[in-house]
Amino acid sequence: MTDYKEVRTTQSEAGQQQRVATFKITQLIWLFLGLLEAGLGLRFIFKLLAVNPANPFATFLYGVTDLFLAPFASLAGSPSADGMVLEVSTLLAMIVYALVGWALERIVYVIFYRPRGGAVDVTETSTTTDSARR
Repeated sequence: MTDYKEVRTTQSEAGQQQRVATFKITQLIWLFLGLLEAGLGLRFIFKLLAVNPANPFATFLYGVTDLFLAPFASLAGSPSADGMVLEVSTLLAMIVYALVGWALERIVYVIFYRPRGGAVDVTETSTTTDSARR
């Protein structure tokens, strides 16, 4: 009948798995930072617009962000008028958390990232099958 030859080629590069892991970790840091900044930004807008604090979503948002605002709560005053509050501490927290998130991402990148090397290992496997032997 016919001869059948199968050739499989695989390439592997030194440090490729570590680069992927480093990329995923840095992306998770940016994701967490983005969610935190969005939550703090919404809180700032809600307080500025005097949103009803009895609303379930506002209550949830204030409860979650209170944890992250605790270190900044008494740092600066919060001027208010007619129920509207300008939470300066929230703005300060957003700036500090952005800087901490950026620094953490850079530290992970510098420590764990491995640059691409010039050497690529190529492995080739050949299999020959003679269908006439059956």
